[in-house]
Amino acid sequence: MKNRVVITGLGVVAPNGVGLNEFNKAIQEGKSGISFHQNLKDKGFSCCIGGIPEISEEKIAEYLTPLQLRGFHSTSILYGIIAAVDAYKDAGFAVHENSTLDYDTGLIFGTGTSGIEKFREAIYKIDDQNVRRLGSTSVVQTMASGISAYLGGILGLGNQVTTNSSACTTGTEALLLGFERIQNGKAKRMLVGSSSDSSLYTWGGFDAMRVMTYKHNETPKQGSRPMSATASGFVPGSGAGALVLESLESALARKATIYAEVLGGNVNSGGQRNGGTLTAPNAEAVQKCITDAIADAKIKSSEIEVINGHLTATSKDSLEIENWTKALKRKGVNFPFINSLKSQVGHCLAAAGAIESVASVLQIKHNFVFPNINCEDVHPEILELITKEVIPTKKIQKEITILAKASFGFGDVNACVIFKKYKE
Repeated sequence: MKNRVVITGLGVVAPNGVGLNEFNKAIQEGKSGISFHQNLKDKGFSCCIGGIPEISEEKIAEYLTPLQLRGFHSTSILYGIIAAVDAYKDAGFAVHENSTLDYDTGLIFGTGTSGIEKFREAIYKIDDQNVRRLGSTSVVQTMASGISAYLGGILGLGNQVTTNSSACTTGTEALLLGFERIQNGKAKRMLVGSSSDSSLYTWGGFDAMRVMTYKHNETPKQGSRPMSATASGFVPGSGAGALVLESLESALARKATIYAEVLGGNVNSGGQRNGGTLTAPNAEAVQKCITDAIADAKIKSSEIEVINGHLTATSKDSLEIENWTKALKRKGVNFPFINSLKSQVGHCLAAAGAIESVASVLQIKHNFVFPNINCEDVHPEILELITKEVIPTKKIQKEITILAKASFGFGDVNACVIFKKYKE
């Protein structure tokens, strides 16, 4: 008998809200976190807008000591620490420097790149023959598992502590890896999530690929337009999302708040075959990922009421909708409500799956479907598949029992998770 897994803590650092309450309010209102950034223009970017969380120095000092902040240059690690510590506290746990080692709780926290500014600093110092001035934190800030290394020590976690990296699928994949560990009895709790930095060194490659919009530098809040006929590329975003997963038995014993239940999910790859490439999805594999997730969750596709899609505001949005219709065997007015958080925060890359999972769970807990902003002009190819009424542009108050969330990433990798409102 496998353990049931529930969500008992949430934390988020997003372009439109830092902290759970601010973020929850923002997504219900359809608040955009996209703004113009002069440094992008100064460096010759075509896309000069993006989503960067606003965090004060006073806020940062609540999470990291002056010693830890000395020579600290990784926004990815910073965002991840804030979101994860908030989720841990939200689940009812205290953070103590000398706490007892907790062998029942582990951590899987993903990222795409870590400490790229620190890498740049290190390269210049080595080139200038100043290697001894690199500082003692250059390794932990630049290694891929830097985020889990920091968090494991801050929280004193003794179960598996690791980092995953799977492009834009990272956060959803981390959630499912943690889910399986608890389900199989290898941990009572897993803190899962992902983060992505706000570095122009990360965003620059996408700008060079011409996949980011350049048409909204004067109107940044209108720039991110998933499912829109006038979408012209994604807007880069950054931040982190974190969730505490816990066995139902452990949560009930602690009398913890339960946000939702994780029913199941699936992770797969299209192998860059049958139309799939390094940057484009194999449609057959996407559909299989969704249908296998539904089977793992032991539900019927007809039970899904809301989809939180990947939907990046690129030419692939129509294909994603087509894949959902084929996987669910539902079209037109029979299709679930569908939304994309990227309309509000941009594409947060490796952090996207985690931030969007937090938003998905908040919808279930608080009975609403957040709006797709900038989508009054739905793409005609999408309207051939589903009706405009299932793409809300204003908040809908609705009790949600089952929600599907999916992420698709570079490398032709896919992940889909099924959430359910918890009922005893």
